[in-house]
Amino acid sequence: MAKPATLKIKLESTAGTGYYYVTKKNPRTQTDKMSMRKYDPVARKHVEFKETKIK
Repeated sequence: MAKPATLKIKLESTAGTGYYYVTKKNPRTQTDKMSMRKYDPVARKHVEFKETKIK
């Protein structure tokens, strides 16, 4: 069987709360690190989330 095209990544909050989202991305089409503004319920506001590896 072929390998899946998508990898699971962790989007970790830059607010320092330790909150994170887990999502998928295709490394063939998106070669740079992903960053998004999403809601952090611990900080109770929208903050920047940056891509890190799942350990």
